Amino acid sequence: MTAETDTRTTTVYRVTGMSCGHCEGSVTTELSALPGVSSVKAVAATGEVTVVSDALLAEEDVRAAIDEAGYELVGRA
Repeated sequence: MTAETDTRTTTVYRVTGMSCGHCEGSVTTELSALPGVSSVKAVAATGEVTVVSDALLAEEDVRAAIDEAGYELVGRA
């Protein structure tokens, strides 16, 4: 899912392997470091990660950040 609000883009991604708050924090830290990202909310219970950014992020950048955190990007929700 992707939605544009004003000049920001909100995208929800599906991520596998998250099981706790530490997992959420790792994913949040890595995605927050991407240029243009203003907020990240990871929810281990649902496997959903909501990212608000200045523009739609390149999927390979999102995948690399999630891989770096130790989890797997399934795709957009």
